[in-house]
Amino acid sequence: MLKIVYIPLDERPCNADYPLNAAAVSKEIQCTMLPKERMGNKKKPGDLDAIWQFINEAAENSDAAVISTEMVLYGGLLASRLHELKEAALLTYEKRIRSLKKTNPRLKIYASNLIMRTPKYNSSDEEPEYYEEYGERIFRYGWLLDKKTRESLDADENLELDQLKQELPIAIIKDYEDRRSFNVKVNLLNIRLVEEGVIDFLVIPQDDSAAYGYTAMDQKKVYHAIEEKNLKDQIMVYPGADEVGFTLLARAYNQYKNKVPTVYVQFSSTLGPEIVPLYEDRIINESLKAHVMAAGMRLTKNQDSADYYLAYNTPGKVMQESWDQLENKDVTYDSYRHLMTFVDEIACAAKSGKIIGICDSAYANGGDRELLQLLDKLGLINQLSVYKAWNTNCNSLGSALGALALIDEQVDHSQLMNNLYSNLFEDIFYQALIRMDVTENYLPQIDANYFDLKDQVEAVLMKVESEMNHLEKRYLKKSLKGKHIEFTEMSSPWNRMFEINCQVRVTEGE
Repeated sequence: MLKIVYIPLDERPCNADYPLNAAAVSKEIQCTMLPKERMGNKKKPGDLDAIWQFINEAAENSDAAVISTEMVLYGGLLASRLHELKEAALLTYEKRIRSLKKTNPRLKIYASNLIMRTPKYNSSDEEPEYYEEYGERIFRYGWLLDKKTRESLDADENLELDQLKQELPIAIIKDYEDRRSFNVKVNLLNIRLVEEGVIDFLVIPQDDSAAYGYTAMDQKKVYHAIEEKNLKDQIMVYPGADEVGFTLLARAYNQYKNKVPTVYVQFSSTLGPEIVPLYEDRIINESLKAHVMAAGMRLTKNQDSADYYLAYNTPGKVMQESWDQLENKDVTYDSYRHLMTFVDEIACAAKSGKIIGICDSAYANGGDRELLQLLDKLGLINQLSVYKAWNTNCNSLGSALGALALIDEQVDHSQLMNNLYSNLFEDIFYQALIRMDVTENYLPQIDANYFDLKDQVEAVLMKVESEMNHLEKRYLKKSLKGKHIEFTEMSSPWNRMFEINCQVRVTEGE
């Protein structure tokens, strides 16, 4: 039995619930997670002393620790974007993690530490208050500075940069850059801790990344340090964030079992591997390589001998948001992608007994309803083990691979099916088909908005559940015949529309 201490990135279900649900499929893993009441709440940081007390006590009887640096140093993901910490906090973190390893020398420490993101839009929902007014301009300012250093700017770009220098308050830029500077010091410290054997494996994901900008500038410093210390086999840098719990649980399990499982990947479109997804800075195929290796797996071109089969649904040529598929779908989803061939290949893999996972990255922020309809029509959904289609491409990719890697010989089939249908309901029904409709047509009626449901959260969730019941009858007619769906969890962790906690139980009976 592998015993893991699990310290998530924050308290949202994508970090604190769903990775544990994936691990629960295996009867060989026991996860002990930091209690949610110690994690803080959105912008309110967790109690660091209480967090470390929990870690030190739980580590005594554990084989591995999966630790988010954001949680144990800042008190959570959003706290890492809002803090005013000084060098003393960095020294305290270093002392604590060194002590953890010294006290528990056999404990394998699998850590994550994000490169701070730079969103390209105006919103203070997850950023400092000034990002509500200046967010887009801060992104463009960093983008232009970086491009000017690495290449050159044209006349219009130089004019834009000069204008931004006039518009952006010096105090705001200083605050933002000081925080980024501190966070890079944390990245570099963790790299040194890997070099010294304190941290056994480190992933450095980057959220909302772009080819140029503040995030790219920080990334360059991180890449340089990793290269200088020759640590590319122990530190992975790639797009992502909220999937990291799946990734590190999978790696811990694979190393515990002393195995490197192989995964065969089937893309739905010819150009799919070469597409740069929305919110990411590189082509899909390069992210795939990194996520597979980070999870302790290996790619194979031999489908017959592969341990796992990943069906990777990609755009034909252009990636859109999931809600665009309803009335504004780009023609290349059909002309550059033959979806029926992709589904037929999944059917062949199912007939051969493969453990199948679907990474549905045809769209950003939700699943592909056309794919769901075909899978249901051909009776393939109940032959799947994993389905992921949430937020960004790499969120879906990393969680799909991690969930696959946690499926072993002693699988809990009921838990597996509960996880599968929970993702179908949340990733396709909610994210792609319900979320924007409710935001645009229902929230104005009850004086709520996308970022703040106010005191109307129960009414909104009732509306969502009702819509899901309708969609279930339309899109899962064949798959759920003779089965009953019960909602075991339906909540809004941050009282907004971006995410919900949707968990279902599948039982026999109409």
